[in-house]
Parts: sequence; C-alpha cells; structure tokens
Amino acid sequence: MAVDSFNSQDTLTVGDTSYDYFRLGAVTGEGLDVDSLPFSLKVLLEALLRTEDGTDITKDDIAALAGWDANAEPETEIQFTPARVIMQDFTGVPCIVDLATMREAMADLGGDATKINPLAPAEMVIDHSVVADVFGTPGAFERNVEIEYERNNERYQFLRWGQGAFDDFLVVPPGTGIVHQVNIEHLARVAFTRETDGNTVVYPDSCVGTDSHTTMVNGLGVVGWGVGGIEAEAAMLGQPISMLIPRVVGFKLSGELPEGATATDLVLVITEQLREHGVVGKFVEFYGPGVAAVPLANRATIGNMSPEYGSTIAVFPIDDETTKYLRLTGRSEEQINLVEAYAKAQGLWHDADREPRFSEYLELDLGDVVPSIAGPKRPQDRVSLTDSKQSFRGALAAYVAEDVDAVSGEWDESLEESFPASDPPSNDTAHGQTPSRDYVSCAPADGGRPSNPQHVALEDGTEFELDHGAVTIAAITSCTNTSNPSVMIGAGLLAKKAVEKGLERKPWVKTTLAPGSKVVTDYYEKSGLNVYLDKLGFNLVGYGCTTCIGNSGPLIPEVSKAVNDGDLAVTAVLSGNRNFEGRINPDIKMNYLASPPLVIAYALAGSMDVDLYNEPLGQDTDGNDVFMKDIWPTPQEIEDVIAQSIDSSTFVKEYADVFAGDERWQNLSTPDGDVFEWDPESTYVRKAPYFDGMQVEPSPVEEVSGARVLLKLGDSVTTDHISPAGAIKKDSPAGTYLSEHGIAPRDFNSYGSRRGNHEVMIRGTFANIRLRNQMAPGTEGGFTRNLIDGGEVTSVFEASEAYQAAGVPLVVLAGKEYGSGSSRDWAAKGTALLGVRVVIAESYERIHRSNLIGMGVLPLQYPEGQTAESLGLTGEETFSFTGITKLNDGSTPKTVQVQAGDVAFDAVVRIDTPGEANYYRNGGIMPYVLRSLL
Repeated sequence: MAVDSFNSQDTLTVGDTSYDYFRLGAVTGEGLDVDSLPFSLKVLLEALLRTEDGTDITKDDIAALAGWDANAEPETEIQFTPARVIMQDFTGVPCIVDLATMREAMADLGGDATKINPLAPAEMVIDHSVVADVFGTPGAFERNVEIEYERNNERYQFLRWGQGAFDDFLVVPPGTGIVHQVNIEHLARVAFTRETDGNTVVYPDSCVGTDSHTTMVNGLGVVGWGVGGIEAEAAMLGQPISMLIPRVVGFKLSGELPEGATATDLVLVITEQLREHGVVGKFVEFYGPGVAAVPLANRATIGNMSPEYGSTIAVFPIDDETTKYLRLTGRSEEQINLVEAYAKAQGLWHDADREPRFSEYLELDLGDVVPSIAGPKRPQDRVSLTDSKQSFRGALAAYVAEDVDAVSGEWDESLEESFPASDPPSNDTAHGQTPSRDYVSCAPADGGRPSNPQHVALEDGTEFELDHGAVTIAAITSCTNTSNPSVMIGAGLLAKKAVEKGLERKPWVKTTLAPGSKVVTDYYEKSGLNVYLDKLGFNLVGYGCTTCIGNSGPLIPEVSKAVNDGDLAVTAVLSGNRNFEGRINPDIKMNYLASPPLVIAYALAGSMDVDLYNEPLGQDTDGNDVFMKDIWPTPQEIEDVIAQSIDSSTFVKEYADVFAGDERWQNLSTPDGDVFEWDPESTYVRKAPYFDGMQVEPSPVEEVSGARVLLKLGDSVTTDHISPAGAIKKDSPAGTYLSEHGIAPRDFNSYGSRRGNHEVMIRGTFANIRLRNQMAPGTEGGFTRNLIDGGEVTSVFEASEAYQAAGVPLVVLAGKEYGSGSSRDWAAKGTALLGVRVVIAESYERIHRSNLIGMGVLPLQYPEGQTAESLGLTGEETFSFTGITKLNDGSTPKTVQVQAGDVAFDAVVRIDTPGEANYYRNGGIMPYVLRSLL
C-alpha cells in the first residue's frame, strides 16, 4: 500500500460492498487546490496518492500536482501508473516476444524467469491482421478469416502460448472486433478494482495502449493514451510512465448538433480547430453545458481522433451519459453503481455549472457544425460538403503529372515531402464479382479539371471509362465511426432508400463493411438493414481495422490496371481516422474521410468530382434523377431503428464468451511452458536481440565520435515513413531475406504481420515507398549512400550493415515534427538496430522521441531557429558529440557539443525527465526494467 502522507485512505460503501479508496479531498494545504483541478489531472493525482512510495513518488510530487499552475510550461516530472495496458496484435506481438525473451535473459542473469510477468492487467485484441481480400459476396467474411489464419498461424500460436504462460494477460481472438471498440463496449471499467492485502481497492480506470487511438476510451471518462510498445512493456512490468505535468486545454461545448450533421462532421470540425490551435503534447478536456448533449458514442469518436489533432488525450468527464452507456453495453448494475458513487465521492462527476481551471480555452457551439469530409491526405484538412467538388478540383492538379506547372504556391508543399504513408499489403486472392451493368462513364470532364479517361472492360462484360477522381474504394471501416450506432444505422437506412429507388454502386468501386464489433452486425440483422447494404456491395468483410490501416486488399484487377496505365489520381472514401498519402492502397493517391452514410453516397456517385447537394447520385427505375437529399435519413428515422434494434441484451450476448474464440482459434496447436521454445526456422517469431551480452550493471555512457549520416530527411517524416508497414516487395532487403529462407513471394504477408521477427523489420526500417532521403537525391524509398565505400547509392539496410561492420556509429538528420503519426515501437527499434546512435531534428512528436530514448538512441534538437540547411549540413560530414558523459554523474546535460566537419553547434538534449535519463544510462527501457527486477 501507499505511504499515504496525506492520510487519504478511506472507505467507500456501495450497496453491501465496502471498498478502500484514496480520497482526493484529503490533499489540502497552502497553495493546494484539488477541487478546481481539471478532471484529467484529478485522475493522475489519485494515481500518485495510491502509489506513493517515498522514493519514486513522494509527497512533494503529490503537492506539485495538487498545486498545479495552469499557466506554467510543463517542467515537473511525475510517475503515472496506469490501471492496465491494452494492445492490438501488430504492436502487441513484439511486446510478447520481448517479454518471452526477457524471461530467458532473466534466467541467464541468475534471476527467476517467472518474475517477467504482467504486474498490471494486459489485454490484447487481434484486429489488425484481417485484409479485405474478398468483397461484395455473402461469403466474404468467412473467406477473409480463412485467409487470415493461413497467413498468421505462427503468430496466433505464439499469442495463444502467451495467454497461457503469462498471468493477467487476456487475448480477444481474431474475428471479434477492433481493439478500441471492444475496449469501450466491454473491457473498460471506468472504476477499476483490485484485491490488495485482502481488501478491494477502487480507483479510476486508466490505460496506456500500443495504438495511438487508445484515446477512444477518453469518451468514457477513462484517461488513456497511446505509447510505444517498449513503454507498454514497462508498464506491464509495473514501471510507471514518466511524464511532465501537462498543460490542459479546456474545450467548452454548448448547443446541439443540427439536423443532417453527424458525429463524423463534429469530429472533423474539432480536429480542424484543435490542429489550428496547437495541442501537441497537451491534454484536452471537454466541459460545459453542451457536454450533456453529446452522446457517448460521439464522445468516443472525438476521443479516438486525438492523435489527428495531436493531443495526448481528449477526455470527457463522467456523467449520466457515461452510466447510461455502461448500462446499454451490458455492464452489471453493481459496476454502474460503483462508477457513479466513486466518481461523485472523488469530485470526478461532471458539473456543467462549474468551470475547472485550464491552461488554455476553446469553445464550440455544436449548432455551427456542418456536413464535412476531410482530405485528400490529412485528417485536419476539413472540407464542407458544399465545397467538396471545388476542393477536389483544386487539389487534383498536384496529383496529375501533366498539370503540375498549373499548381500555384497555395498547394500544401508537404506533398513534396510525402506526408504520412504506408504501403498496404499486397495479395492476389479473388474478389467478389461485379454484377453486369450498362455502359457508364466515370466523372466526365467538363474542362474544369485534368482528364485522361481509360476504357475498362470487366470479366462480366461491364464496360466503362475510368478517370481522375473515380472512387475506387468506399469503405465503412474503423472503430472511429463503426462504434457509433447513429451513423451506422444512418448508413443502413440510406442504403435501404437507395435500393428502393433502384440505385446501385458504380462497378469500379470496391465496397467493404468492416465494423468494430459483432454488435453492429447484430443490430443490422435485427433491423433488416443488412439486406440493403449487401445489395449495394457492402457485405461484411471482417471485424478489423482493414482499410483504415492499409489492409484494403487489391482493387478490382481491371480497375487497378487502368489506374496504373493512365497514371490516374483515383480516390478512396472511408469512415476511418487516417487518410495519409499512400496509406490506404498503393494505387490510390487521394483519400477522404467521411461518415458512413457519405461513404455509401460516394459509392453510388462513383466520383469525388461531384456536388452531392446539387448533382444526382443516379437515376431511379423510372429514369428520374435521385439526389442525396432524397435518400438521406432523418434523425427520427434513425432513432426509431435504434430503439427497435439495440438494447443491452445485444452486448451481453456478443461479449458473453469474448475470449474463447471460434473453432479455428480453439484448435490451434499451442506450445506450453514458462519459457517459449523458439523455432529456428520461423520467419514470423524470433528471439529478440536486445539483451544479447547484457551485464548485471550498465556500462558508463560514452561520447559518440566518427559518426556518419544514414539519412537526411525533411519535415513531417512520420513513423509511417520510418516503421516497416504494408507490403514486402520481392526485390527489397526484407524480400531477399524471406526468399533466402524459402518463403515464396505470395506468402511474404505484410511487415505488420512479421513484427515478431526483427530480421525482417530491420530490413524494412526507413524503406517506405514514399520516403525521400536527401542523401540520395532522385530516389524514393529506402535508399541512401554508403559514404565509407565510394558514396554509391544502396539500400538503407545494406549501408547500415557496412557501417556496423566497420564500427561506425550512425546519425539521422530530420526536420520538423519528426516521428509524428501512430505510436510504433519499430520506428525506434529499427532505428536502434540499424546502428543509429543519435537523431538530430528540428522538433519531435512525443511518442517517438520517448521511444528513441527507450531504445538507447539519443534525441537532439537543433538550436532555436537553426536547421540542417541554415547550418550548411549536407549529410556528408563526419559527426562527433561531446558532453553526453555528464549523464554518468546523475545529471542530464541541457546541450551537447556537435562537430560536423567544419560546422560546430550546441544541440539541445531532448531527454526531458530523470526517468528518461535512467533509461538512456541503461541502454534503453527494457534493460532498465530487467535490472530493476533483478
């Protein structure tokens, strides 16, 4: 139990049950004002009270948070212990690989291997592996799941071993749902309980997750955010998250959404507003009279998009809407009563008449929200639907080679730097058959935009012309919106009205439905709306992220050929949260986020080059034009269907046996034992090298000298650019490795599925097809120059091998916002394993900077106002860094001296907390944790 300097431990009785809790109201004293703290900081404060040990967490830490200066810049470190850890399989598999490897390392160093065990509850949902290979047919779901198991058998066997070998580790099997939707619908507790010394302690549910969209649970009043896999591993092993007390942005809501505006429209407006304000690294907290008018599902959608506007969290406080949702989703009355009683006892219950103190203030009248989409390449690029056609035409010029000269300086130059991208998995399995239709023409040009029509003839005899702007993927996908019954029922009703009018999707559109849980298909079947979705080609393809993470599968083959033959700038429309360039499908240049009903509307229209308000979607059976307004459902129609088809029994039924899995999962051949038996022939799961040669005591930190530059990068290089993701190309270093191990190209699978094999992942680091390394001008992808061997262009991996063989440490030079995007542990792991010792950037996003330190890589920042260009750095210099050894004295230097050829400057050390300094001294967070447990 805690030291409890403030004598805060108390008893809360709910019904017939008594709970121990740590009362926030006990924290009093001069300058301490707990009552007016933001909700989110109260949650952090409770964690400090409960885990105070007098060493890492002290009375002074508690007082610092209770006396928070809202106007101060973050500089006070605290150690936050989350209630639990949540993972998805792409990022979770390497976590379990590392834990399995740590068990061996612990034994090798003379310790107890079973000490390596989650000390905080850990939950994994397998949701990132299903690909929308097959679509548009009744058997699409079943076939896609079969293919998923064929591709991922070794990984799934390993995870089943982990579920049995580790305590407090639960796995939600494939074909169940998307991690964040399963989290809010079932896993989240809001008020968490734990047995300690014979007593039951209650405290706020909180979590960190290995996916940046962990923030979806913020809508439920749960403070949680995305971290790198290495931080998640440490949290599982009982290590607190080192962080600075953040600035908190208060976002006041008032009014109500107008008719016709959806939760998607609301979140796109908020994303645009917060990105413009600047909230990177800050907490965002919603308050005010409008909070009560935001349904829980809408709150979850807003929280989900937190990474898109850059905040650490975007949280709603606990209120009646929270308990209403808990009841709807089948939580027990005992749990619901506990949530309400505990929240009120701790001052965590929302009071619309009280305004907490915040660092910054924003406000939005919900009545000002209008129907919107976002694109063609960033979630914050919101476009009012009324302006969508004009916006598309304005953007198109930048994607059409022949018209590049027509682009004025107004177009976003980040396109030239290849904004966030990840090439999706490649595959060649069959897709559903497109029904025969009359000749149609896609987006006829009228002189207002470039045009290069390509004639297409499908196998079934359908012929049409394909042109720039054609919608080639329309996907209802991602937990962001599929968790929201209002927009999902709205999509179903729109489909029903469209079918009744005789409308059909255009034959070049790949249509998919990938909901975030089985609850969605349950209420579709109860309402009968699934029939109409199926008729438009929106058949169930799987319960997983699919299109939103690039698992969109192939386009219709004839369409793909026409796109590449004509170099067409075609589009995807998806109800997801990310539309970065190259992320959705390698054939598609422009991607738009939209609500599920709008996804269907664009599938009917077949093009982004359309005004949905004033141009028809098609013609009815009598040849009359049908407009979107003719089939758009009213709020009352949506509410009526929700009332008839959704109740708590739906959630109780679908989650009754959620960890059991289907027959395929249960019949997997699973190894047993406390230590995993590695298969030396496996190309999916291999023992990680992070502890090779590790000693009980860490070696002193050394200066870095004689270093060469591996990559020189521009602005907005994301973890999508750095981390291996998507397809493994046959002629790539990773493809060569797999071929040498007897794997045929058709079985390469994706980098995401092979995250448990460091040999594959090293070879795919910095290998994204859209990466532009200024060290190798004229190339695109994972190329650089080997400066110790004639400076010839070679792959990043091959250059790294040569440098490491010669004992040469490596440096990465970067611009602004280095490492933005998803929390990806391999962006840091791959960097470290390539031999990179130092990164110098103009600025970093939070997670990647922290992960670099967690892998023993030193993040430095150019002096204020300076860049590689202003300093005259070409990347051909030899670098030396002095001043790093001050870390051996227990202090952290503010700057280190950099000598790069003839250029000298003082770089800012971005080790921001004492905890991070400890990780760096130990060579990374995993060696630190292992030594701590020894």
